[in-house]
Amino acid sequence: MPANVPARRGATGRRVLVLFFWAGLVLAVLPWWLATPAGSLSDTGAVTLAAGRIVGLVAGYVMLVQVLLMSRLRLLDRLAGEELMTRWHRDIGGALIVAVLGHMALILVGYGALDGFNPLVEARVLITGVPDMLTAFLSAGILTAVGLFSIRAVRNAMPYELWRWLHMSTYLVLYLSFGHQFSLGQQLFQPGVVRTGWLAAYVGVVVVLAYGRVIAPVFFNLRYRLRVADVVAEGPDTISIYLTGRRLDRLKLLGGQWFRFRFMGRGLWWQSHPFSVSAAKNGRWLRLTVKVVGAYTRELSELDSGGRVWAIGPRGSFTAAQRTAQRSLLIAGGIGITPIRAMLEELPPGATLIYRASTPADVVLQREIDWLARARDLDVWYVIGARTDPGPRQVMSPNGLRRLVPDLAGRDVWLCGPPGFVESAHKIVRRSGVPRKKIHLAAFEL
Repeated sequence: MPANVPARRGATGRRVLVLFFWAGLVLAVLPWWLATPAGSLSDTGAVTLAAGRIVGLVAGYVMLVQVLLMSRLRLLDRLAGEELMTRWHRDIGGALIVAVLGHMALILVGYGALDGFNPLVEARVLITGVPDMLTAFLSAGILTAVGLFSIRAVRNAMPYELWRWLHMSTYLVLYLSFGHQFSLGQQLFQPGVVRTGWLAAYVGVVVVLAYGRVIAPVFFNLRYRLRVADVVAEGPDTISIYLTGRRLDRLKLLGGQWFRFRFMGRGLWWQSHPFSVSAAKNGRWLRLTVKVVGAYTRELSELDSGGRVWAIGPRGSFTAAQRTAQRSLLIAGGIGITPIRAMLEELPPGATLIYRASTPADVVLQREIDWLARARDLDVWYVIGARTDPGPRQVMSPNGLRRLVPDLAGRDVWLCGPPGFVESAHKIVRRSGVPRKKIHLAAFEL
């Protein structure tokens, strides 16, 4: 089987984005620093207000960055990868909530000290007597609620679509906070370079958001016009959905990437879910392999041929283009085999695959994997059983991995599966001596 290995992509794009982030943060705070003489901070109230304004500028900037990370702009995906942006979004999101609450608390304490009120009375005075303050408090409340709903235990207890729509309410925060920033912000309400710069940043983020979320998907779907070709049972609770369309030979797709699919059938059109492709690009069809675990996926197993499909993608950097070494170890858990199955066609020969499954019935696409093992000089280990069974426990340990793959520390390691499995495997791989930069994790989009 001829190799079809994509060119490597280095880490330059990620470094550029990090540099731009810190430069933007400095530019957000620098005007306050230059315009505020040290002598003006003469008492506790003034110092507290100054701290509140600095934190407010930081919060406003970070909020714009968060929305930019959610824009689905393909350039950002190519520079940093969706997986890394997902982690940035999660980490920055926590900092944003702290900054917003800190800004609100410092402003209330500072103005309260100047007016002789306690913070609660000052909050009532501001909300009832100052224009745009009510919307500012509402935006802070929405942002805090979204942060609470994003806690994994809470999120897992909610239907996916409900959580997604709640998370999308952060766009409302951008709108609600706009007014008080430009009508009350000490650095932003006066006409000048600073105000113009912030307005340009807002307009730029909104334009990027509209392009990534609306314009680009419309052009993509008009060009490729995806439809359901067939639904094939892969096992007792697993199906593969084959999609056809136009110009699929021109689609820029790498094994391991994923799309957000919206199947336009009755009862399904209002939901969109992310699924990885489970076969490399071939110019004729796309395939996604799905585990049937609930009402939505059960309905997917009954899709009619010819049904229209709205897709957004492809996205993600969990691809062979991110490799740093010639050889790889791939560890898949359950249905996490799907993006790895597609990657196997594009990684250099000589890789090793460890496929974890609870029972033999949970192993999917085995015939294809065995065929790829012969065609691409691939070592495959099926590790079957509960995590407490002796066999899986022995293999999924630092010593077990090193016995299977003696040159493990010099390989790229690719992990995909349920979150708990990926976290556990990640720790084991790190204890096995693999550098962090050689470990690649699959994650879904923002």
